[in-house]
This record gives sequence, structure tokens and C-alpha cells, in this order.
Amino acid sequence: MIKDKTKLKEYFNKVAPRHHHWRSKNRYYYSYIESHISFIVPQGKKVLEIGCGTGEFIFGLKPSRGLGVDISEKMIEMARAKNFDGNIEFKVGEIDDIGETFDYIIISDLIGYLLDIEEFFRRLEKVTHSGTRIIITQYSKLWEPILDIASKIGLRMPSIEQNWISQTDIKNFLHLSDLETIQSTSKILFPKYIPIISRALNEFLVNMPFFNKLGLVNFVIARPMNKHINKNPSVSIIVPARNEAGTIKKIVEELPNLGKFTEIIFIEGHSNDNTLEEIKKVVSLYKGPKVLKYAVQEGKGKGDAVRKGFDMATGEILMIYDADMTVPAGEIYKFYDALVRGKGDFINGCRLVYPQEKESMRALNYVGNKFFGLMFSWILGQPIKDTLCGTKVLWRIDYEDIMLNRKFFGNFDPFGDFDLLFGAAKLNLKIIDLPVRYKSRIYGSTNISRLKHGWLLIKMMFFSMRKIKFR
Repeated sequence: MIKDKTKLKEYFNKVAPRHHHWRSKNRYYYSYIESHISFIVPQGKKVLEIGCGTGEFIFGLKPSRGLGVDISEKMIEMARAKNFDGNIEFKVGEIDDIGETFDYIIISDLIGYLLDIEEFFRRLEKVTHSGTRIIITQYSKLWEPILDIASKIGLRMPSIEQNWISQTDIKNFLHLSDLETIQSTSKILFPKYIPIISRALNEFLVNMPFFNKLGLVNFVIARPMNKHINKNPSVSIIVPARNEAGTIKKIVEELPNLGKFTEIIFIEGHSNDNTLEEIKKVVSLYKGPKVLKYAVQEGKGKGDAVRKGFDMATGEILMIYDADMTVPAGEIYKFYDALVRGKGDFINGCRLVYPQEKESMRALNYVGNKFFGLMFSWILGQPIKDTLCGTKVLWRIDYEDIMLNRKFFGNFDPFGDFDLLFGAAKLNLKIIDLPVRYKSRIYGSTNISRLKHGWLLIKMMFFSMRKIKFR
């Protein structure tokens, strides 16, 4: 599996005593990598590091269970000597020697030494489950001449011949091994620390178009495909409803039955019409197979309503459906199907593909949605064409992780869309756009204010830049 394994063991055993020296000499570089990985991996997860060396990366992640494996006895010996965390274990071995699954797998600067990268990735199936995220770092091929010179003049650890592969190569190997790329980027334009300059280059310029292809280190985040085994999960559909009395009965009639059971949860938002009375009437008279619930939100805004509805939900899948019915109710099945088949971890409705009914979306709103879609795709590192479509679907277990990490962003989002999108991106969930046909309202008028809500979107855009892109 590994290029001339005996010689490789000899090489790493030989450099192990000087490993700390080289890390100290390039402290800024290693600190940057560790910080970025720590941003990706939430605390309290099961973490495996393959090719762990002396274990510095995994120490900083504070896992509930950490395992570092390496073929070098000397590296593992050094890792064990400084391990004071009872949750972390180090062992000499390879993938076949592990025998358990992990939430996050770190493969840092390893694949350059592998004889068969595809076979290595295929073997990861033994240590992954459906929610596992795989984090790969590897030197960029563009930097090969510079790194060779740096090794010769004593600026970095002496190296042996490697596979010099690009981001595209890594993603292709992953695809061949039934692993799907979630996000890929490059980091670090200047690997040494110079005040102001290093920050400007490595935290700002490297994230800009063109420059984001020139970084020293390629980061790729991937997930297993085809590992979802729950074929008939239950569903909770949250319907925020403010001034939507004319659609309540129709929603109950037209939303499909999904999974083991389907519950519809109406969250009434201080309406000026008889929406609450209509909800109570429909719920009391309903005799069908769906489970109907309702509540009145204490706070304001769709985001508050969504969070209240999710707190009441019992389904394994959580859905949001807007009470204006501008997305046809029957389309909900497509979202359910895409999630259950593992096509994504977060299914996001997109209204900007199919032709829209006349007056369903005002021209300025359409242009604004296009602009914010482009901006948030760049910020979050995943293609998201329509951020404000009200229909969004995810697994309950993933929402629970979003809640745990909500303190990172705070309760800032009045829409509810960005709380979920930012949280999903932070957790490296695979976000997939699902195109829907957008129709005109059949009752009432929009609750969206173009100027007020447009300004909120701009503020959230800059907020997310600071928290995610230029942190």
C-alpha cells in the first residue's frame, strides 16, 4: 500500500528524533494548519489521524475519543511519551488494524508517500460511517521546486520522493473510491511569519479569486457515498405561518405522506388575520394519517418560528415549508428522496432555475437573490444558488450538531435560512440545491420588505465573511 514500506519506516524512524526541531523551525506553518483543522473539527467528536507522526494535530482537537496511527515506531513512541489525555490513544499500524469507525479522519501530508492512493481511499470504508468527514491536506504541486530548495538549504525537514498531486487529482481519486468532495481550497501564500504581511497574505489574499489556487497546502474535505441505511425515516414539516389563513387547509391536504410517519407543525407568528383560528380549526377536524401540531411563537421572525418548530419535532428528518405555498407541496417528496438516498446532507430549495410564474418574484428580488447566492457560495465554499428559498431539509441528528455549534454564530438570523446554512457549512455538511418551480401566492401578500431585509442580508454577508472566510 505504501511506497517501499520498509524504506519509508526507516526514513520516518530516522527523522523522528529531529521532528520537534523541524516543527519549531516552522512553527507558524504548523500552527496555521492546526488552527484550520481545529476550525473544521468540532470538539467532542471521535477523531482518527492516519500518519499522525508525533500527534500534535490530534492533541489540539479535544476529541471524545482520539486515535493516532503511524507506521513509524519511533514517531508513535514520541507521541505516547507526551500524551497526558486519557481520551487519546496512539498505535503503530495502518487502516486494517483499527476496527472501529470515526466522525472525523485526518490525513495530513500522507498521500504523497502512498503507492496506491485509490486503494488507500477505498480502505477508509472500514473506519467510516455515513456522517464521517475526511480531511486531507497535501502540498501543492505548484510549490514542488520551492520545497525541494527549502529542504536542500535546511529550511524544512529533509524529504524523500513524493507523489506531487493537485487538488483535481485528489478529488478524482476520491471519486474513484466512492468518496465525495464537499469542499476544496488552498491555504498559505507565505509559510513564514512576518507581522502584518503574513496575515494579509494568508488570511485575506489567499481567499480571493485566482490567489485561492496558489496556496502552499491543498485542503480537501470529503464524505462517504452510499452509506445511508435508514430507508423509511419519519418526517417533521415545520410551517411558519403569519397572515396565511387561506392556505392552512390546503397545506394539510397537499403535503404528501412521507416515511414511517409525517407530522406537520404549524408555528403561528402573531398574525393580523385569522390564521391562528384557522390552524386550530383544521387541526381539530383532521382525521387523516398525518400528525398535526401547532404553537404560537413567543418571539418574532421566521427564524424564531423555525427553531421553535424544530424543538417540537419528533421526526428523523426536519423540513421547512413556507405557508405561502409558492413551492408546490408535492415537490417536498423530491427533497425527502434526495436526502434519504444520500445525495446531500442538507437539501436547499432553488427557485432560480425553472421559469417562474408571473409576479411570483419581483425583478429586484430576483437580482438580489442571484447576487447573494454568488457571494454566499464564495464565502461558504459550496455552491448555493438560492439562499432564501424557504424549503430546506436536513437530518435531525445534523440539526442537533448545528444547535451545539450555534454559539459560534449566535442567534442573529431573523430569516432562519442562514442560521442553518452557516451551521451546515461549518459542520461540512454536503449542501445540495434542488430546483423547484416557483409559483405565485394564492393568498395574502409577502412578509418580505426589500429595503429592510436587503440591508439585513448585506450585514449577514459581511458577518459571515468575518466568521468564516477571513477569520
